[in-house]
Amino acid sequence: MDSSAEPAQRRIGADTAFRLFVGACALLVLVALGGLVVLMGVGGHKAFSTFGLAFSFTDVWNPVADLYGALAPLFGTIISTLIGVTIALPLAFGTAFWLTAIAPPRVAAVVGTAIQLLAAVPSIIFGMWGFFTIVPFMARHVQPFLSHNFHHVPGIRFLIHGAPFGTGLMTAGIVLAVMIAPFMTAVMRDVFAAMPAMLRESAYGLGATRWDVMWKVVVPWSRSGMIGAAVLGMGRALGETMAVTFVIGNVTAVGWSLFAPRSTVASLIALQFPESPAGSLRLSSLLALGFILMLLSFASLALARLLRGDRK
Repeated sequence: MDSSAEPAQRRIGADTAFRLFVGACALLVLVALGGLVVLMGVGGHKAFSTFGLAFSFTDVWNPVADLYGALAPLFGTIISTLIGVTIALPLAFGTAFWLTAIAPPRVAAVVGTAIQLLAAVPSIIFGMWGFFTIVPFMARHVQPFLSHNFHHVPGIRFLIHGAPFGTGLMTAGIVLAVMIAPFMTAVMRDVFAAMPAMLRESAYGLGATRWDVMWKVVVPWSRSGMIGAAVLGMGRALGETMAVTFVIGNVTAVGWSLFAPRSTVASLIALQFPESPAGSLRLSSLLALGFILMLLSFASLALARLLRGDRK
């Protein structure tokens, strides 16, 4: 009797230990996340108490006069991220669909491996590539062409004006798109591969074209996964530092020209954090920027859950 009860007791003890372990892991994640939020909030308290809510809506960043506002870097962060996601999303979707539905298996395996290797490239390499390749190309060809041919168009003129430096929101958006596209492609490829083959085959059997299958079968079935891939890329783009620092120009100003130098929250923190004395209003303002960036990331995640239709 006792000998038969011992294995059951051992199983119950192992199950209890396992539940405690995974619960501790989950609790550790929550504690780490909460600690980051508290650290940024407490560190930025001096800036929030000094400038109030105006800190989030002021575009002045003047360390000499000790006047700081978050609007300019937040504007650059949001616009460059939107540009990057807008470029990367159709590129990632088309590549993932081609890999899973059109490409031969051997070719798909090689290209898929190359995409995974591209996702592992350090961000600073993308920044150097953007600085030495994209910036000169934008300055010598793209912006002069647009300025010469579209400077008189009312709806486009304010988006392309400025000196042809090559740096700016558009350049940063292109570099971000190249960075986040492999991540989004890998996620979408896994989602498309998990789709039951019977759904595609049934659509083809009814006479549907590849476009019909993609638009009416693949997209509705993969909607949640595609949104998750877009949010993953957006999160990477929001917090990207070194690659953006190389190509955005690092000017704390607000303006709608896509070719004028701007700044982002991450690039501004990376450049000015080492020069900010401990306890200074400048350091507190940088920490407040980090706190707002975390809130922006949480908001994007909440929006993604809303678009996916999650209720929990």
